[in-house]
Order: sequence, then structure tokens, then C-alpha cells
Amino acid sequence: MTDQAQIVHQDGDVIDVPLNRLKKSPRNARRVPHAPAEIEALAASIGAKRMLHPLVVEPETDAAGAVTGGYLVTIGEGRRLALLLRAKRKQIKKTQPVRCVVDLTNDPHEISLDENVTRFRMHPADEFEAFREQAERRGLGAEEIGARFGVSAQVVRQRLRLGAVSPALMALYRAGELNLDQMMAFAVAEDHARQEQVLEQYGADRPPHVIRRAMTEAKVSAQDRRALFVGAEVYGESGGVILRDLFTEDGGGWFEDAGLLDRLAAEKLAAMAQAVREREGWKWAEAHIDYPRAQGLARVYPRSVERSEEAAAQIAALSEEYDALISEWDAVEDLPPEVEARFKEIDAALDAFGDGTAYDPEEIARGGVFVILGQDGVARVERGLIRPEDVPAPEPDPEPEAAPDSGEGEPEGEAKGESGEREPEEDAGAPLPDRLVMDLTAHRTMALQERLGADSTAALSAVVHAMALSVFYPAYDRPTCLGIKAVVADLGAHTPGLDDTPAGRRVAERHEAWAVRLPREAADLWAYVQGLGASDLLDLLAHAASLTVNAVRWPHDRKPGVWAHADRLAEAVSLDMTGYWTPTVASYLGRVTKARIAEAVREAVSDEAAERIGGLKKPDMAAEAETLLAGKGWLPSVLRTAVAAEPEAQPEAEPVEAEPVIEEAA
Repeated sequence: MTDQAQIVHQDGDVIDVPLNRLKKSPRNARRVPHAPAEIEALAASIGAKRMLHPLVVEPETDAAGAVTGGYLVTIGEGRRLALLLRAKRKQIKKTQPVRCVVDLTNDPHEISLDENVTRFRMHPADEFEAFREQAERRGLGAEEIGARFGVSAQVVRQRLRLGAVSPALMALYRAGELNLDQMMAFAVAEDHARQEQVLEQYGADRPPHVIRRAMTEAKVSAQDRRALFVGAEVYGESGGVILRDLFTEDGGGWFEDAGLLDRLAAEKLAAMAQAVREREGWKWAEAHIDYPRAQGLARVYPRSVERSEEAAAQIAALSEEYDALISEWDAVEDLPPEVEARFKEIDAALDAFGDGTAYDPEEIARGGVFVILGQDGVARVERGLIRPEDVPAPEPDPEPEAAPDSGEGEPEGEAKGESGEREPEEDAGAPLPDRLVMDLTAHRTMALQERLGADSTAALSAVVHAMALSVFYPAYDRPTCLGIKAVVADLGAHTPGLDDTPAGRRVAERHEAWAVRLPREAADLWAYVQGLGASDLLDLLAHAASLTVNAVRWPHDRKPGVWAHADRLAEAVSLDMTGYWTPTVASYLGRVTKARIAEAVREAVSDEAAERIGGLKKPDMAAEAETLLAGKGWLPSVLRTAVAAEPEAQPEAEPVEAEPVIEEAA
């Protein structure tokens, strides 16, 4: 190889210089180094297409002015670094010849500055369409294009999607009437007709989130309960298409065929319902997206079953082994495979024993189940439902015996008294006259009222018994002498999805826990209630009373006293609705006026935020407000709870002594 130190160069000479003789020029205008991604992109481009532009260099000289054999890169430092990266990766040799142009005339610092300042990037629209042409004309995939240009396949997909936007929108983008964020919003779907329709409907000045929502409003979000239940894989295998937003986090995208999604969800629910029926033996099973109301269904619950001594011993042994393993391995993060396997075996064995409850076979034979799709996308099985025609008829009350005949005449067998008048023969088994029975039982009722009013323990049991009968047992089977009737508020009938809220689920779980504990027959409830401890007795009363709470404000049923009491009750239990409700477009913002939306944002965020969204159309304003109010804990006035004032201490009442009972002389 020719000794580079002996060569005398002329201005403009084109030479090949070994890579290891190229150095960064101290007079390069760029001080901030190239980003690693930039060097990667250059290395990929050079590897795919070779170096398209030669470097501009000047010979390196020492302090005495003698050439050293090295060359300082005045223009093309990024390409030099990209070549070094390829050499480091063993893709080329360190002595790889590099085409260079010698510049001995221009000031190195000036031409370095010129190279970086007078560079003009092509318009993004041209770039998008050029990428699309590479894919369409040359048949290159996103991964291959990315490898040739040093960008990720995702970036290529984004540019290809933008390059496929309607030409009408692309022309507006080139003219500066649409910005890149708006173009990305339009590009969420590739339907040119829909893109142009949204542009005509909303105009060119709408924010991206409004455009994106309009482009996807006829589709089903991947976060919809039906989509979560069916799953993207099953939907795709059935021919469904999922629309993905390549530019923002889309939460899984949108399912384009709502009809197909509904059919798949219904079929899956129906299959689950049939499986439950066949496995458990119910008379019927139905699948529904939402819980069907107003069918007059009764409800039965499982009851505790007594385990055999052998089963109880096995459960105790498994539980003891489980606890021992927990104590031994609790501090270990990664369990040995055999220990983890044993944990799973114990769990499966305990699950096989069940929870110690079961439905009565007779109730299974006449009852059924609903399989419902919850708001979280998980199917819920509601068991123990009894149709009206399958409810057993109550046993008729025994016919009362006829009262003795009080008519005139002298039937046979009558004897004459001392006065000569005939008297009927006495019958010790004859029933008492109805009027006398009413009088006697009225006396007994009054005495019961007096005694019950003096016995708070018995009174509490009687009230709990009456409330529990109303809440847990059918209307035809509620044997209580108290005039207390609990009317359960059916809130889910007029507010869909309420049963799937956190509050609704907790109430349902608490109800079922009590239903399992209570006796099957209403006639046995009194003895059960009397056997409860004070804590359980109050808990059962609290649950039964809670189901009767009805603070719903109907438009034509004004009950200010009831509403005021609901407020006082909320204060008493320290109700904080921020743990149960959040303002969304569906729950509030989309159902009130723009003034109400602005008021909410003003209270929770700021006046400036309210003014900023005030000019939007109501759907857009509501969507923007939902984002602004997220996590702020804002509540409309009807859901707010005032801070309860400390109650004033009341003087203790003086004990009332009962008046002595004075019996009249006969």
C-alpha cells in the first residue's frame, strides 16, 4: 500500500483512505455528539446501500507542519462513526477503504457548519408516501424496510399508515391546514371515505382526540366487557378484524365487527350455561349479557352440609401440611419445583372438598341458573333461581272446627235443668266461639306488647327475625306476629350494571354469606335467631336493614323528608362516594349540560381549564372533562356527604316503674 504520508494531494482529489486512518476534525462545528440511534440508522443505511456520499477530509499535519498520514474528517463525521460501528461488529475490516474528497481550499469549520445548517429535510408527507412506495412497488415488509433505514419496524408501520391516508387529507397536510397529530388521528383507520366524512363533519380545527373518537365510534373498544370475555384471539380466528392505533396507547384497539362480537359472546355464555346445567343437574340454564329483571323469580341458597369424619380428618391433615409448608418456605422467593407442585396438589385437593355447602337436590330439580356477563368481562353464575310455576304451593291452613250450634230447639240428648229448661250436653273438645277467641288473643297480644317492650333482648331478636323473613324467605312463608315488613329496594332494575359495581358485589357477597348460614325452613328461623350471639344478631339486622334503604329520587315522587334522612344516614356512616363513583362521560358528563360540565371542571381543576374546553361541542367537552377530572375526587352535590355535627348529650331518662296490677273482684 502506498505510504499516505508521502502523497501530495491536490484540492478536489478523490481518494480511498483506510478507515483506521480517518479521525474526527477538531474544527468540526458540531459539538454535541450524534445520538446512538442516529449512528445506528446510518450504519444500517450504509450496510444496505453502501456509502452514497464520500467524506470530505483534509490531511492531518503535526506541529511542524508535516503530514502524518492521517486524515481529518471535516464533513461526514456521523458516517465515520457508523463505519467504525460496523467494524466493531465485524461487518467490515478496520482497514476498509473509504471514499473521500480532499478539500484544501475552504475553511474546515465553515464547510462543517454549512453542511449542518443548509440541510433541508423533505416534507413528512413525501417521506410517508416514499415509504409506502417502497412497500408497494418493491414488496418490502416493515421489518426489512426498517433494517435498511435503521429504524424500528413500528416506526415503518406508522409511516406506512400515514402514507395511506386519503389524498384529500394529505393535500391539506402539505398545505399546513392539518398537523401531524391530526393526521395520526385520522390514520387510526384506513377507510378513506370515513376519513373524509369526519373531516367534513368536524372540520380541520378539531383536536386529535375528537378525530380519533369519531373515527372509532362505530367500533367496539377492546376494553369492552364483550371483547374482554371473547378475547382477541378467538375474535380474530372467527374472521374479525381488530383496528389498532399505531400512534398512541390504544388499550388493545377496537373490534370492528360488533355483530360478530355479540354472537361470539352469546355463544360462549350459552355454552357455559349448558355446561353448568349438565354438570350440576339444574332444571334449566339461561345465558344473558345483562341480568334479566321482572321475571318474578324466587331464590334459594346452598346450605351447610355435615362432612364425614374421614373427610374432616383429610381436610385437617391437608390444612396442617399447607400451614407447615407456608411456615417453612415463606421467606423463600423462588420455591423449589417439588414444593411448588405440592402446594398446587394441596390446593386442588382442598378445592375438591368444596366449601362445605350444597344445594338441596329437590331445589336443583326445580331451579335454574343465569350465566351473566359482568361489567369486568368475567362471566358470573347466578344459581338457585326458581320460576313462579316451580315454586311449591304452600300447605293450606287447617279448616277450623265449627262452633257449637246456638240455635233454638231441643236436639236429642239435651237434658232439662232444675228450672225445667233443657241445657245442651257439655262437650270438652268443642272449640271456643270465634268472638271469645278474638277477645282472649287481644288480651294476650297486649300482654306480649307489654312484656316485649320491657325485654330489649327479646325485642331485638323479634325484629331481626321479622326482617330476615322479609329479606331471605318467600312472601308466602313469613311466620311472624310482628307488623314489620322489610321492602327490599331493587336498584338494579332502573340502573343497569349497578350489581357489578364494587358496592353491589360486596352487598351480594354479604347476602349470600348470610343465606348459607340461615336455616332452610322459615319455621326454624326463630330458634336460629335466638341462638345467635349479640354481634351476629346486630350484623344480621344491619344487613337486612341495609337492603331496605331507598334514597333514589324519582322525578315525580317528592319526599323531602326521606331525602333529608338519607343525608343524615350518610353522615352517620361517614359515606364517601369517591370510593364508589367517578365522573365519566357515561355516568355523568355526557348526561348534563355544558354549563354543568364547566362547573365540575372549574371546581375540581381551575377556571382556566373550564374556559379552555368551553368552546368545544358537548361530546368533545365531556370527553375532555373526563380526562381532567380523573383522580380529582370530584362529586356532584347530590352525592356529597356533609360533615356530621357532634350530637348533643341527652339527659338520661328516669326509669319508669310499672303500675301495680289491680284485679277486680269477681
